[in-house]
Amino acid sequence: MVNVIVLTMLLAACGNNKASESSPAASSATASAETSASPSASAEAAVEKTMTDALGHEVKIPANPQRIIASYLEDHLVALGVKPVAQWSVPNGIQYYLQTDLEGIPTLAWDMPFEAVTSFEPDLIIMGSASSVEGDKYTQYSQIAPTYTIGDKLNGDWRQSLLKIGEILNKSDLAEKVLADYEAKANEAKNKLQQVAPDQSVAAIWLVQKQFFVVSENLSSGSVLYKDLGLKVPSVVTELSKTSESNWLPISLEQLAQLDADQLFLINSDAATGSETLKDPVWQGIPAVKNGRIYEYPNTSSWLYTGSIANAQIIDDVLESLVK
Repeated sequence: MVNVIVLTMLLAACGNNKASESSPAASSATASAETSASPSASAEAAVEKTMTDALGHEVKIPANPQRIIASYLEDHLVALGVKPVAQWSVPNGIQYYLQTDLEGIPTLAWDMPFEAVTSFEPDLIIMGSASSVEGDKYTQYSQIAPTYTIGDKLNGDWRQSLLKIGEILNKSDLAEKVLADYEAKANEAKNKLQQVAPDQSVAAIWLVQKQFFVVSENLSSGSVLYKDLGLKVPSVVTELSKTSESNWLPISLEQLAQLDADQLFLINSDAATGSETLKDPVWQGIPAVKNGRIYEYPNTSSWLYTGSIANAQIIDDVLESLVK
């Protein structure tokens, strides 16, 4: 998930980014919310325990944490019935696809300033990547609250990340059920697509600040399209995926013209500014575009994210587009 964060901040810290070009301003650092973890559907006993995180820290996990901060891991929290005390944000952007559950939860800047984190009085902090606690950051966060770092390996695999957070929060049974439900949904969708769109190649394209990016074959919504749903990978996507570990890979108009995809999913972050790039003759000449086989979604959708909730919504979008 972290690659999307880095990419977004490099492209734009405001305006057209992966969350939205029109999000509310971030809440004051002194804001707080009376939020708590929902009762677990798991039968596991809620007791204080010590767990060793990915960086070798022994972390005392509270028996029943009530004020959790897990920035950019909120998809997993919501899936497990947990509301954090604050939610991830970039300037002018939040994870809109989660707002049915997170509406009203104060925002916390993506780089988690120490004073802001302190103001929310968390009783547990869960971090995704090792880079988020590099240097003396871990020491400072751990002085605020017990801090568990999942680590890059698990953080890069949403299934394993979900299961690890379930373990941390004594919700392993529920995490396994969430995962099983997702797999069942994906398999059912895959069977439908094999019946109505056999051998169809697809690609997801992101337009942001007049630049195009294509989703990696192996990450983010690319993993959903190609692994979970079994759709065909265009050769251009395969080649680009070999050159970068990012979720979204820059692609030129010339490369797009060679994109051998029967269907295109477009995530348009430039809609508010007119999407002028989509008027370019090269774009208009792409076969899938000429044939009307392009399906557009706003950047407030879940296509730029990953997790059981995000990916389930992507599956719904694909079925809506391809299964007539």
